[in-house]
Amino acid sequence: MNMREKLDKIWDDISSYIVANPQELEAFRIKYLGSKGLLKELFTELKSVPNEQKRDVGQLLNNLRIKTEGLFHELKEKLSSTVTDEGTVDYYRPGNEEPIGARHPLSMVRSEIIEIFSRIGYTVSEGPEIEDDWHNFSALNFPPEHPARDMQDTFFVEKGEKEMALRTHTSSVQVRVMENSQPPIRTISPGRVYRNEAISARAHCFFHQVEGLYIDKNVSFADLKQTLLYFAKELFGEKATIRMRPSYFPFTEPSAEVDVSCTICNSKGCNVCKHTGWLEILGCGMVDPNVLEASGIDSKTYSGFAFGMGIERIAQLKYKVNDLRLYSENDVRFLNQFTSEI
Repeated sequence: MNMREKLDKIWDDISSYIVANPQELEAFRIKYLGSKGLLKELFTELKSVPNEQKRDVGQLLNNLRIKTEGLFHELKEKLSSTVTDEGTVDYYRPGNEEPIGARHPLSMVRSEIIEIFSRIGYTVSEGPEIEDDWHNFSALNFPPEHPARDMQDTFFVEKGEKEMALRTHTSSVQVRVMENSQPPIRTISPGRVYRNEAISARAHCFFHQVEGLYIDKNVSFADLKQTLLYFAKELFGEKATIRMRPSYFPFTEPSAEVDVSCTICNSKGCNVCKHTGWLEILGCGMVDPNVLEASGIDSKTYSGFAFGMGIERIAQLKYKVNDLRLYSENDVRFLNQFTSEI
């Protein structure tokens, strides 16, 4: 290999040298342009070149030095243009892992409730959030003088000549299901509902519900109790128990409030359960015959039960969140706590 071929090969190595940061640039300078670098050695070897070749070889070496110095300054300028306030950008480093989002705690609880009831044959039904009086009140056995019809509880909406309302419960979806299908009916209706209430840590003008409905022949209160006991154990653990207290709802008779044993203190009494050992989770009851008849179902042949719960209430018990406003304020500090729940 003659000197020209040797220098061409050296230039190929130099020009293909990869520099990604100041440390690698300094290594390049030392290797090729330093006092003990490759080019210095080549100029030292020039003494041993025959006199008749020194002129040509010297020119080749000088051109190689000029190109190498030019490449060095070019790489240096390129690196300086990539320097930011945070330091040097290293394009060969692995990329930073982008933070992933998290599902909203209410969405997670909603999905968990749906999944639990789907295992025992319940389907999901949905309906409009702006409802007429029939589906939101009258078909559910609300008498004309019932206080829930008052402006202080309901958001009314004018739609042409017809007065509508933002639904106050997802029971309106159950009415639509009963009107458009025949028993057996087994469905749950999750969705957002609205109440004209002052916003505070314990109340909001909108919240989320899941209501369930089961209609068939010979459905009894015992079926209702067993269904809710199954739900409580699936959601809160095998040790969970429930109790029922008499209550009143226009669309069910008899009606009951359901409490679950406090899983925080194991029913021993704590601040969360107010030292009672129980936590209220939902309301329920046997569907009133008037509701069945209003929806076109023969109440002498069929019976059924219904239940409803607030998703925020279940999430409060599950995640110990005591301020309902946190669910809708989109505070990243709050939402990031649920990233690991995905």
